[in-house]
Amino acid sequence: MNPDLYKLQPYPFQRLRDLFAGTTPNPDYSPINLSIGEPKHATPTLISSALADNLAGLATYPTTLGVAKLRETIATWIAKRYQIPALNAETEIIPVNGSREALFAFAQTVIDSSLPQPVVISPNPFYQIYEGAALLAGAEPYFLNTLPGNDFGMAFESVPESVLQRTQLVYVCSPGNPSGKVLSLEQWKEIFTLSDRYGFVIAADECYSEIYFDEATPPLGALQAAHQLGRDYSRLVVFSSLSKRSNVPGMRSGFVAGDAKILEKFLLYRTYHGCAMNPAVQAASAAAWQDEVHVVENRRLYAEKFAVVTPMLQDVLEVELPDAAFYLWAYTGQSDTEFALKLYRDYNVTVLPGSFLAREAHGVNPGQGFIRIALVASLAECVEAAERIRQLAKSQG
Repeated sequence: MNPDLYKLQPYPFQRLRDLFAGTTPNPDYSPINLSIGEPKHATPTLISSALADNLAGLATYPTTLGVAKLRETIATWIAKRYQIPALNAETEIIPVNGSREALFAFAQTVIDSSLPQPVVISPNPFYQIYEGAALLAGAEPYFLNTLPGNDFGMAFESVPESVLQRTQLVYVCSPGNPSGKVLSLEQWKEIFTLSDRYGFVIAADECYSEIYFDEATPPLGALQAAHQLGRDYSRLVVFSSLSKRSNVPGMRSGFVAGDAKILEKFLLYRTYHGCAMNPAVQAASAAAWQDEVHVVENRRLYAEKFAVVTPMLQDVLEVELPDAAFYLWAYTGQSDTEFALKLYRDYNVTVLPGSFLAREAHGVNPGQGFIRIALVASLAECVEAAERIRQLAKSQG
């Protein structure tokens, strides 16, 4: 067996199941699960209809690069969304089966394990795929703690020169999971400058980019930042997904876009890996990227929940409205695992302990004391959950 498999840690939700093992939730309350970032809003009919109407495509093998229509649709969407010149749909865009598999596979393509002690930098807390991808590519994860004290930013100035010299890949998540932090143009400029100096590749995870609160100011994207700074897309690849944007997590559809030279090698890897997208899913994906009406409504539903739930929790927990995404990253002032366990046991509400999303690095686990609350349930359920959280927090006071 690959010995690097033994370096992988249990996934956060396995740890959550272990935490709750043997605990019976209070039957006086209906269960409400706000732990998993799985969209619960209805899938738009235009997407499901396009999927059904194109089932004949199952009779043919899809190409790894996907059909031109989908890539051209994505190129048009990127140009309009980020106000940048259209990317080359032949060389700068590849459809992928959701951002998760692409974020993992990308490290296997980019990391040169023949070089001594390659490093992959990741935010901490983080999406655990970053860590697993680094380890199975033969690299060492290096975590940058994102804490309230630095406004949940990645403090690259704290990284030793010896680490930067070995860094081959940097994962950046903006809007961030779990904080919802959106990187500024100045922060992107710092990352690009370091990439120029040390030659590392940037993997920009933007799967939450379309969940935000002000229609006039969508989150800045990495390609957009590069364009505004007068740069090309060298060493930059963006990962995006329909899962959150269009409420189709089960369809497994997204794209990567950016540096054509890197994507040429990534396409080669994927051809051998067998990652071609289902033809019916390609047709449904094109329909989704062409429509913004359902996305605006999706944002409205989330904004409504945040507007009600955030102030309900602010007098019992340290929590603020995020820049974007659909999480509240709330500080409990106590053990996050104990808080989550009591909430499940006494009030039948499930949230994710923040420490499960992070690793101890530089003497601290930056998720300790936090809980991640995914406002994916209905408005009524989110309000009810918030009231139960309030009850628990007050009883602890």
